[in-house]
Amino acid sequence: MNLFVAGLPFDMDDHELREIFEDYGKVSSAKIILDKETGKSRGFGFVDMAEREAAENVIKKLNGGELEGKKLTVQIAEDRKKNTSGRQRTKPRR
Repeated sequence: MNLFVAGLPFDMDDHELREIFEDYGKVSSAKIILDKETGKSRGFGFVDMAEREAAENVIKKLNGGELEGKKLTVQIAEDRKKNTSGRQRTKPRR
């Protein structure tokens, strides 16, 4: 189950994120999202837990908690809708 995690310290790396979630179950992957231009953390990431029960447990335990003084958000990740044209539309066409 893929989880969205926000409120992460900006100096945290993928390995540290994985370690936190491994306390609650098997982690398939953990990825901090980086800014494309600066290469620095954007303060959120994604963790894929191997078991649904472990993912639900980690949401209950960590969502709303604090890490290094920052409030964590841990929730089921929503699927991103892809635009088939590759462009983002900000205004309706006329």
